[in-house]
Amino acid sequence: MTSAPPVMILGCGRSGTSIFGELFDGLDLYSYQSEPAFEAVLAADYNMPQAFKVPRESDLHPAKPGLSFPLDRFLEAAPGARLFWIVRHPLDAVCSLRIGIAKQWGHHPRPPDWQDWLARPLIAQCAHHWEFLNRAGYAQVRHGATLVRFEDMIADPTRFSATICKTLGIDPDANALHLAQWSNRVQNSNNRNFIEARTSRAYSRPDHKVRIDRWRENLTTEEVAAIWEIVGETALAMGYPRPDTE
Repeated sequence: MTSAPPVMILGCGRSGTSIFGELFDGLDLYSYQSEPAFEAVLAADYNMPQAFKVPRESDLHPAKPGLSFPLDRFLEAAPGARLFWIVRHPLDAVCSLRIGIAKQWGHHPRPPDWQDWLARPLIAQCAHHWEFLNRAGYAQVRHGATLVRFEDMIADPTRFSATICKTLGIDPDANALHLAQWSNRVQNSNNRNFIEARTSRAYSRPDHKVRIDRWRENLTTEEVAAIWEIVGETALAMGYPRPDTE
């Protein structure tokens, strides 16, 4: 039996959920599952530390739009669970979402009106996905979730991982080797140390040199304006003012 709480990692796709989740794969006896069936979440042995990243949707367990699972059912099964919501700058996230959204809106959970957007430009579809999840999804957990930022994770993964451990009551020093290995993987650009999260590899495209501010490599001024029309209000609420495009 351990006092380490269950953990659920949430957020819009391509916002760092996968690499953040893999922080728990080897952390202080945590058992980690990426995108498990929600039935597996309910059946997990909570006598040991459990961590999950964005469970898959289930017809047996319908969810409110914006989440892939019924939050109240999870909290009943995992008392004392800690929720984390990771957010990424919308312009960078839109760039990264393009592959998955182009494949019949392959990122989940989908907004309820996703089919209505299929005739719109791809970047508009991606922007709608980011806006809906970070508004409707985050609204359901905001009073109990810890909000973390992709940019903070990339800028200083050592500090980021230590902060997460302390939030959970875990001694970072007791996990020093694992945390160092994880932190070494988290890079702003591709290099010999970078190892992408396993579930993210199919969604990568070699059209940028950096992860933070990659939109400056991928988007035109006109595309930025079109995206901001969709995400602007939610972006500002999440702490992202409109950037200077000059």
